[in-house]
Amino acid sequence: MRRVKYPRTWHLPESPNRGTDGDHVHPGHASFTGREVVVTEKLDGENTTIYADGSCHARSVSSGYHPTRTWVSALAGRIGHRLPAGWRISGENTFGVHSIAYDALPSYFQLFAVYDDHDLCLSWGDTARWAADLELDLVHVLYRGTFDASALLGLLDGPSAYGPEREGVVVRWAAAFAVGQHQEAVGKLVRRNHVKTDQHWMHGRVPSNGLAS
Repeated sequence: MRRVKYPRTWHLPESPNRGTDGDHVHPGHASFTGREVVVTEKLDGENTTIYADGSCHARSVSSGYHPTRTWVSALAGRIGHRLPAGWRISGENTFGVHSIAYDALPSYFQLFAVYDDHDLCLSWGDTARWAADLELDLVHVLYRGTFDASALLGLLDGPSAYGPEREGVVVRWAAAFAVGQHQEAVGKLVRRNHVKTDQHWMHGRVPSNGLAS
């Protein structure tokens, strides 16, 4: 089965952490202005893609074994066959603590994108319907409506829906878009200094995040 790396998401111009992680920055808001968008919480986990054959990988299609990937690998084996042939879903694997610890996750996987066999990223409405059908949790929605640049920074502040800190926010078109339009259709704001350790999270013991009781 063809494996597809999830595209890089560019920072919006107001992102406090822009320019520090090698990502590109949107030159402005032209691709969002006047559009209906969905703004969701950006989680400090590992981007993971699940396929219809029950396989999965992290952002790199050649990602190997890590203890924090065992739970989501089992999930992929349970739900992959419920996807149409050639489809894939992407979400955040939040099993292991990276820089931000969560203590009230609904589960260890939060869905944010569904792709059909033509590499179309489905609309947010269709994404939500697939989440319900697959019995998966969606990433936490902070806002849905016409794009409002002035409101985005306000959404960056405040606690996470799942713990005391919010890493950032992601904005995407509410409508469907081709995977080749990802850099136009999706952007992010990331808080400055959200990484609090000098060691990469994979290079030591990784505790698990907490689930909501």
